[in-house]
Amino acid sequence: MTALAAAPRRATHTHTHRLSFAHLLKSEAIKILTLRSTWWSLGVTAALSVGISLLIALATSGMGGGMQPTNVILAPTQFTMLVAGILGAIVVTGEYSTGMIRSTLTAEPRRGAVLLAKALVVAVTMMVTTVIIYAVAIAVTTPLSGSGIDWATPADSVVPLALGVVSMACFTLMGVGFGFVLRSGAGAIAVTVGVLFVLPIMLSLFSIAGPDWMWVVEAGRYLPVSAAGSLTRAGATDLVEPALTMAGWVIAPLLLGWIALRSRDA
Repeated sequence: MTALAAAPRRATHTHTHRLSFAHLLKSEAIKILTLRSTWWSLGVTAALSVGISLLIALATSGMGGGMQPTNVILAPTQFTMLVAGILGAIVVTGEYSTGMIRSTLTAEPRRGAVLLAKALVVAVTMMVTTVIIYAVAIAVTTPLSGSGIDWATPADSVVPLALGVVSMACFTLMGVGFGFVLRSGAGAIAVTVGVLFVLPIMLSLFSIAGPDWMWVVEAGRYLPVSAAGSLTRAGATDLVEPALTMAGWVIAPLLLGWIALRSRDA
C-alpha cells in the first residue's frame, strides 16, 4: 500500500519538473545560434548596413561638410529593420513548422517563460550584432569624412547610436510577437514587412489627397519606422513620444503572442 501511494507522488513530481530560466536561456541560445537562417539574416544585415553606409559616405564626401557622420551609420536602418523583423518571425515560426515547439513546451510548460527566453536571446543577439556592425561601419566611413563622429557630444554620437541598437532589437521583437500570433512563416513575414515598410508608404500617399486627409499622414508618426527615425536622429531632444511609440509596438505583438501561446495547442 505504501509503494502504491508513493507512485503517484513520484509521477506528479516528474510531471511538474521545470527547467531553470538560465537553462531555458541557454537552450534557446543554442537553438537560435545553430540555425543557418539566423546567420544568413545577420550576415545580410551586416552587408546592407556597412555597404550602404560606405556608399553614402563616398557619395557625400565631396559635398562640403557631407552628411552628419552618425546619420551615415544609422541611415541603413530603414532597410536592415526588415531583416531584423523577419529574423524574429522565422525564429519562432521555424519551430512551429518543424514541430520542435512541442518538445520545447514539454521540457518547459511555462509558456510565458518560453516566450520571454526566446525574445531575450533574439534581442540580445541582434543588439550585439548591431554594435559590431556599427563599429565596422564607423571604421570604414571615418576616413571618408572630414572630422568623424564627435564623441564629445553625446546627443550627436553615443545617444543616437545606442538608440539605433535598441531600435534594431525592437524590430526583431516585433517579428517574434507576430510569429507567435500567426505561427506561419509566410504570414508573420508578410505582417512584419507590412507594418515596417508597406504601411508607412500607404499613409504617406494620403498627403496628395488634400488637407482633409492630413490626419492620416500625421498618424504615420506613430509607426515604428517613424519612431525609430526620431529616436536615432542626431541632436534630437524630444525622445519621450517616439520611445513610448516604439515600446507600444513591441509590447502589443509580444502580449498577443503570449495570449496565443497560452490559449492554443502547439
